[in-house]
Amino acid sequence: MSVRAMDMKSQIPETVQIVEVGPRDGLQNEESALEVGVKISLVDKLSEAGFSQIEAGSFVSPKWVPQMADSDRIFAGIQRKQGVEYIALTPNLMGFEAAVASQVSRVAVFAAASETFSKKNINCGIAESLQRFEPLLEQAKALKIPVRGYVSCVVNCPFEQAIAPDKVAEVAKRLIDLGCYEVSLGDTTGKGSPKSIADMLSIVRQQVPVERLAIHCHDTYGQALANIYAALLQGVAIIDSSVAGLGGCPYAPGASGNVATEDVLFLLRSLGIETGIDLEKAIAAGNFISEQLGRNNQSRVAQAMASC
Repeated sequence: MSVRAMDMKSQIPETVQIVEVGPRDGLQNEESALEVGVKISLVDKLSEAGFSQIEAGSFVSPKWVPQMADSDRIFAGIQRKQGVEYIALTPNLMGFEAAVASQVSRVAVFAAASETFSKKNINCGIAESLQRFEPLLEQAKALKIPVRGYVSCVVNCPFEQAIAPDKVAEVAKRLIDLGCYEVSLGDTTGKGSPKSIADMLSIVRQQVPVERLAIHCHDTYGQALANIYAALLQGVAIIDSSVAGLGGCPYAPGASGNVATEDVLFLLRSLGIETGIDLEKAIAAGNFISEQLGRNNQSRVAQAMASC
């Protein structure tokens, strides 16, 4: 093994935390409505598979995201498993209060590194979006509810194209300063490359400790696993993924699904990285929800293992 290969391997984390976003980020963009019981079953299957962080719903206006209108019923119906954190997206104080009433474990807020995308996504600019989060984070701190931050468009925007890493670092640091325990960096359009991801992370890491950074990749151009590997080499040890490759972004035209959790698990297992998740049970959960949606599991690993 070359010296360079040894150096690269030494930077890869020995364990990785998977944040499963399928029940929220994955299903929010689906056209067909699913019964609440199906969504509850999906979350329960993911809990049984060993996921310790599951984004189970979103407390947003049903006018904008109708698929998430039953999130309160989901949190009321799931079989809560000890050691599992059930997360909800809460874009404002009203949503946060609804999440608290549903006894969520953690909440998440959404920002963007693109001014135009921020206005398209949450109807306000970056500075105003961060200002809106201040009372939410104050309430969360008082109630001791951890808040996760998201930053969209960290390398590319469907409206502004390339995004400067300095801008990403600025927004990520602001979220940490406001009180977020970690920040997930999203390649929303899926146009990221290993180089652009690495370049972005090298700048963001100067402002935010790498142990407080997660990576969230879409697979629009088939680069998600390569980009995740680039993030691993940067020391990132938290990865967002969506079972069966569910999802996309309604505000990023052409963006296809999130990277499939099953494919990420297979990659990590091949690298000797521990996750605590049962790959076969994750595939079963992906097959379950794919069948409910009337399609094949989009995970290549799930497809390959089904044919063996």
